[in-house]
Amino acid sequence: MSVEILSRIQFAFTISFHYIYPPLSIGLGLVMVCMEGMYLKTGNKLYETMTKFYTRIFALIFGIGVATGIVMEFEFGTNWAVYSKYVGDVFGSALSAEGIFAFALESGFLGILLFGWNRVKPRTHFLATVMVTLGSMFSAIWIVVANSWQQTPAGFHIVGSGMDARAEITDFWAMVFNPSSIDRVLHVWVGAFLAGSFLVLSISAWYLLHKKYIEFAKSSFKIALVIAFLSSWAQLFIGDRSAKVVAHYQPAKLAAMEGHFDTSAPAPMYLFGWVDQQHEQTHGLSIPGGLSFLTYGDFHAPVQGLRATPIGDRPGQVNGVFQVYHLMITLGTLMILLTTVAAFWLRRDTLFDKPWVLRIFVWSVLLPQLANQAGWFTAEMGRQPWVVYGLLRTSAALSEAVKAGQVIFSLILFVLVYIGLFALFVFLLNRKITHGPNWAAEEMHSSMHRDMAEHFGPTGETAGH
Repeated sequence: MSVEILSRIQFAFTISFHYIYPPLSIGLGLVMVCMEGMYLKTGNKLYETMTKFYTRIFALIFGIGVATGIVMEFEFGTNWAVYSKYVGDVFGSALSAEGIFAFALESGFLGILLFGWNRVKPRTHFLATVMVTLGSMFSAIWIVVANSWQQTPAGFHIVGSGMDARAEITDFWAMVFNPSSIDRVLHVWVGAFLAGSFLVLSISAWYLLHKKYIEFAKSSFKIALVIAFLSSWAQLFIGDRSAKVVAHYQPAKLAAMEGHFDTSAPAPMYLFGWVDQQHEQTHGLSIPGGLSFLTYGDFHAPVQGLRATPIGDRPGQVNGVFQVYHLMITLGTLMILLTTVAAFWLRRDTLFDKPWVLRIFVWSVLLPQLANQAGWFTAEMGRQPWVVYGLLRTSAALSEAVKAGQVIFSLILFVLVYIGLFALFVFLLNRKITHGPNWAAEEMHSSMHRDMAEHFGPTGETAGH
């Protein structure tokens, strides 16, 4: 394989693995805010126990997420030197803003969130929980803004030419609020809320199936279900807005997503199918004019097809884009159906009497993860052959000094290390879940005793006197 394909595979692998964790931390942070808010409102210690338990899981997710994200920054320099030079001024501004507005906020309050129980006032600790959650959400903003600029560049001009060309910001806020950034930020946020809430639903369902911590599990399940229900429906409308932006600014990507080749004809909406790229045909079950209606509100409105784009400017793997996009849509629909039916049964007080439903929820934690991954693959594969849409081709963004053998060697090492990290994550997560919320409460109880021992000393006298 060529250096370009190998480098794309390497980056896709590392970023896909990393992206398991940030959505979980953002979504779980929101769930924790709701739980601790309920504790402050009601004074019910059950909600405090919930927050303490999920704070420990949050810390694990946060730590693994940081460790897996560092590698990508090095890959920009080693494998994509021309790209890094081209977008350096743009990305430098966005990533600097992330450090100032996100990491500083997150790290400043993270210690209070993790270790501030019984050391600060409840409202102060709640503020820390809110700030850490907001910090993780702000971090997502700047990452998505940088990526959105690659999809719909704005607020810049090109300085230099040839290998010395680079994008330079002329309007910072035009760059931030480029045509796709707001919709994509919302899309990512809601996907993260789904990831975090479905994790809590899965853990709670597992406890209920094993008849452990019944009241804890029922209460946490209800909180997470409300978030998952609202988020799954919100994603339906946000995703529709995002697709309309793609239709306007990246028509070739939309055509690949829907397998639409005809240049100016009403476009069907495929429920599932297969794209024969060689013969420019798509086979499958479709709704005639469905894409035209969703895009323009008219079943007969023409939608630009792939034949309107030169072959060299089309996505290289049309069927791949088509399949991952439809996988995302299918998983999103499943989450809507699952949460809606569960909410209906919960109102009738019959949900927890259905073990088969709880078993589905145990495994449902995979749904938002797969949907988030499919969404990113759709966005990135659909942008090809451009790394910056319409400006810089992926094939021109590579580092000239890197050889195929070097990429293969590093890819193998990354696979081995990341498999080890994932195994460690699953092991530690399983241990925390198995120990359960009582373990978290006992840890906090022991922490109080340690604080008292440090203050009063082993003989009961105040330390230091």
